[in-house]
Amino acid sequence: MTMQEAAQRQDGMLDATMSAITPGLRWTHGATTTGKCDVTRRRVVMTVVSEERRGNLLGMVQRSWEKRGYAIKSVNRSREFPAIFAATDDGFGISVSVGGEGQFTFSADSPCVEKSEVAAPSASPNGPDYDYPVPRPNVNDSFWSSNEPIPTGSPSRG
Repeated sequence: MTMQEAAQRQDGMLDATMSAITPGLRWTHGATTTGKCDVTRRRVVMTVVSEERRGNLLGMVQRSWEKRGYAIKSVNRSREFPAIFAATDDGFGISVSVGGEGQFTFSADSPCVEKSEVAAPSASPNGPDYDYPVPRPNVNDSFWSSNEPIPTGSPSRG
């Protein structure tokens, strides 16, 4: 497998993760980085996720990864900067971390693969596409940005 093929696989992993989140989030691409034999793809969430809703979003992501057969390797239960790290059977990693101002970042990492050029992701962000640096979350959402408790029967309650 080449770095480009690994990046395409990572794009699929990130696509599946984002589509498992309901209601959907606005996101943009983060930096793609390459090492000697590995590649990392990132998606940065532009939706403001309130502190009251962050745990629900993390739980939804973790359940979707477990359904795909990803092994949960580590969970950082920090109230301020929580994160979840998972891996596939063939050595790809995927993570979600919450950074400053509650900004969610999804990352997918490859194992060591054959060196090659890596094209930009083909998926279009579902919001503004930013150059570096990506700003803090700036899209309000009636569900994810709400400071109210999660309603009974909500998709993220399950």
